[in-house]
Amino acid sequence: MGDAAVSTSGAMQRFGRYPEYRDSGVEWLGEIPAHWEVGRLKKTISECRNGVWGEDPDGTNDVACIRVADFDRDTFTVNPSSLTLRHVDPRALSTHRLGQGNLLLEKSGGGERQPVGAVVIFADDLPAVCSNFIARMPVNDGHNPVFLVYLHASLYSSRINVRSIKQSIGIQNLDSESYLNELVGLPPFNEQHEIAEFLHRETARGDALVAKQKELIRLLQEKRTALISQAVTKGLDPDVAMKDSGVEWMGEIPAHWEVKRTKFAATLRSGHTPSRQKPEYWKGCTIPWFGLADVWQIRDGHVEYVRETAEKISEIGLANSSARLLPEGTVILSRTASVGFSAILGVDMATTQDFVNWVCGPSLRPEYLLCVFRAMSPEFRRLTMGSTHQTIYMHDVASFSTPVPPITEQDQIVAFVRRETAKIDAMIAKVIDAIAHLNEYRTALISAAVTGKIDVRHSLEPTTTPNPTTSHPTP
Repeated sequence: MGDAAVSTSGAMQRFGRYPEYRDSGVEWLGEIPAHWEVGRLKKTISECRNGVWGEDPDGTNDVACIRVADFDRDTFTVNPSSLTLRHVDPRALSTHRLGQGNLLLEKSGGGERQPVGAVVIFADDLPAVCSNFIARMPVNDGHNPVFLVYLHASLYSSRINVRSIKQSIGIQNLDSESYLNELVGLPPFNEQHEIAEFLHRETARGDALVAKQKELIRLLQEKRTALISQAVTKGLDPDVAMKDSGVEWMGEIPAHWEVKRTKFAATLRSGHTPSRQKPEYWKGCTIPWFGLADVWQIRDGHVEYVRETAEKISEIGLANSSARLLPEGTVILSRTASVGFSAILGVDMATTQDFVNWVCGPSLRPEYLLCVFRAMSPEFRRLTMGSTHQTIYMHDVASFSTPVPPITEQDQIVAFVRRETAKIDAMIAKVIDAIAHLNEYRTALISAAVTGKIDVRHSLEPTTTPNPTTSHPTP
């Protein structure tokens, strides 16, 4: 994590500058090396052709169809792990087939946090097309596709693409003609190759560091879950007598604890959505209504209490639907789509049908039940059904069992879990901060190299003259 703490500007000082600069005449670009050209992006490509979606595969002329979901936005490449097969007519394939080194421009999609306009490079040689939400851009001779994909990445991180976005209902559309009319600095071909080689090497090093940090987060999260599971199934006394719980995921529990069906220790309540066809159910709303749009609050398992929701419902909507006003202290659990995330209501509120809810009785603390649910992650994965629309069915929910220690022990376990997980969470936060610094440095390095703010020409050993379509097709 020490490397990540180095400031971006300080880290850039290890690279020199070009001996001579001139004004590019482009406001966002500023000065460029004196021997670089200023040209429009469209100069670097031979065409910008929208893709084709084709038809359902039938075993003949089936090819991979690259979707925006296949874009790896970290490496600016196509992720080949789950490509979609589509039947494409041979005539359409002849004009739309992707070539190695083609750039792919996202033309439709995105959102406020991730605007449309990302560009990746197609590095494979398998038969493939791109979807109609993407445009294929073959690179002209005299330009290095890897350099160009880094250049587009710099434009994206600088939000130059945003100027060419046209908002439509639900999705954003990129005006590709406007975007490709943007002026950029273009070094000579051999220099493009040197910059591409340099960034390929340097970003690979950074990516390896980020991968190690992400693995550390995974291990810390596993440790966190194991700590909670140990506490709610084995207690805090290592010398206590044990007995078989009769429940596979619990294993042995302290002999003086009980095992209860969760629905007998807490009252089970389902959620509901008032009719969207009744505007009065959604006007003048005052009742918080927790749904899948709010799951982001509890996804990392660190938040205990939730009080804010993306939507609210009206009192008349509540009265004329199966939705219930659940009391503060109710434990909620997502059971569809985003399965297995839990929290405690910090105020009275209702939930959607995507949640099951427990109002705890006198033998069960909500905070302890929350710990139990967070220890049950593997059990939730086992019970989840469906590949596209995942869910835990209500008959499985009704069969949940909970280890129930005396109330005093529940309080002790909750205090222990809070104290120990806080230490782990602090370590995770430091690692996340380190990743943010590494990514910040990576973005700044790419931008500085492709705009000529640093001179990286002598940072590599001499290489042979590159082939623009084969020289490191994967950044």
